[in-house]
Amino acid sequence: MYDQKQREDCTALILFLLFLQELKKLAFFFVVSFNCCIFADKVGKSRFCSRIRPNNFKMNQTSQIIRKRQLMYVLLVVAAVVLVCAGVSFWAFSYVMSAETHVRYVGLQNLISEKMTKTVSGTEVNAKNVFDEVEKHLDSPESVIAALKSKTSLAPDVRGYFAAFEPDYFKEKGRWFEPYVHHSDNSEFVLTMVGSARHDYTKSDWYVRAKKSKGSFWSEPYYYYDGTDISGHYCTFVEPLFDANGQLACVCGADITFDWLTKKLQQIDSLYRHHEPLNKYRLMRDLDFYSVVVDYEGTCLIHPDDKKLPIKDKDMLQDMLQKKSGTKEMTVDGVASTLYYGPIEGINWTLVVVTPKHDVLKPTLVVGMVLLTIAVLGIVAVWIICRRLRNEEEI
Repeated sequence: MYDQKQREDCTALILFLLFLQELKKLAFFFVVSFNCCIFADKVGKSRFCSRIRPNNFKMNQTSQIIRKRQLMYVLLVVAAVVLVCAGVSFWAFSYVMSAETHVRYVGLQNLISEKMTKTVSGTEVNAKNVFDEVEKHLDSPESVIAALKSKTSLAPDVRGYFAAFEPDYFKEKGRWFEPYVHHSDNSEFVLTMVGSARHDYTKSDWYVRAKKSKGSFWSEPYYYYDGTDISGHYCTFVEPLFDANGQLACVCGADITFDWLTKKLQQIDSLYRHHEPLNKYRLMRDLDFYSVVVDYEGTCLIHPDDKKLPIKDKDMLQDMLQKKSGTKEMTVDGVASTLYYGPIEGINWTLVVVTPKHDVLKPTLVVGMVLLTIAVLGIVAVWIICRRLRNEEEI
């Protein structure tokens, strides 16, 4: 966070100095233009005085025409110089603002991704503590249930822990034995036996994968339904446990719900959206962004209620599959937006920060209007000066 704040401070200072420098250039050219008008006036008068003769009306008229042309040339040169300076200033400011925006939102994406990584890692650590306790008590069904209950208070955000045993591992429990210690509606942990012919966990993807991998992993998102309050969208941290003979005893899991992850992500977004050190230099922007989490297939898993964002761009999907970071411009819900994306470590998900372009471009548009106004006023001022000099000459 400190590095991000330092980058923001340096970028804001660069923007301020650049803007002052460009205003200084414009002021310099206005002074030069004014002196050009005065010089042209003096040159015109000197030429007129050296050539005019008494009662020579024709020569006087010719001199006035030459004088008008000289002032017109000065006006055109000044207008061209002012417009070029304003254009260069606008281009430079736009370039620096693009760099500032990129630094801001890439840094923001990294910060939110790190927070989500810590959330996932914290779940893994707590789950391993529970699994280690279960591994020490594989001698009886009762000791397994006691082990599951003993560590649940360490991770109140986890929906529940289960131990899905190999068929007939405990003869007295029959073919399926899967105790599940989980939150109930009143937030207390309760025990439910979920293994059955209806729910044959041995055919579940996470169980089959655990038997093959022999290591811990995060399952693919899935929807579980049994008609009870347990039903819902889940993602599970899975780890196989082996007995003293090296044979698979059970597959343990820790469930987290998408509802909880969505609330967690919204809390993180709100934290950084209102974080004063990070948002010290808003530069007229609302910083109206939001974050979503997608899997490597582009499916939007975690998102605000009305901000679902499926990803279909092939290049972006390829980057997500290879765990690369990047940016992409696309229209989201009819709004032109810029997407900043990068992997969440420890799980096959990508965090995407979405920001509307109209909010990002506010400083550039405002500065462009200011520069255009200054340029027009400068040209009008030079035109008025030239007109007054011409009128004085005619008098």
